[in-house]
Amino acid sequence: MAADRDRFSTATRLRALGEQAAARVYRAQSRRLAPRPPRRVRLTGRAAVLALVVCSLVVALAYPLRQYIQQRSEIADQRRQAEEAADRVAELRDEKARWQDDAYVRQQARERLMYVEPGEIGYVVPDDGDDAEDAGDEPENRGAAADRPWHERMWDGVDRADTP
Repeated sequence: MAADRDRFSTATRLRALGEQAAARVYRAQSRRLAPRPPRRVRLTGRAAVLALVVCSLVVALAYPLRQYIQQRSEIADQRRQAEEAADRVAELRDEKARWQDDAYVRQQARERLMYVEPGEIGYVVPDDGDDAEDAGDEPENRGAAADRPWHERMWDGVDRADTP
């Protein structure tokens, strides 16, 4: 009878274990099929420290980065100005070389100062009317006054300075 009792208890125990295993499988399947509630995200200490370090890095690097960008734009402006200055120097060197040529100097003297070569006769054709004399006073007509000889422009300036 003792053997029946052990056998009965083992079979009972196996049946109970089978029922427990079936219940676990059923619970696992029902959990898998049922929608999960949204998981709450907890802020851990490590995550808080990491967020603090990232924020401090962003704040610490913002000003130097802005300064770097500003300095790069200033460097670009300085380079552009240096190139313009180099171009202007080249133009001035060319002009200086032209002024070293006697033929160019003679040409400029003839055009600007109304000089004539020995043996030539210079003619100045006066403008008709008083409108040409008044044209030098108005800013929009100063181009017409610039076509007049330099000595006439000089005396006109002296005359204007003498009038109240």
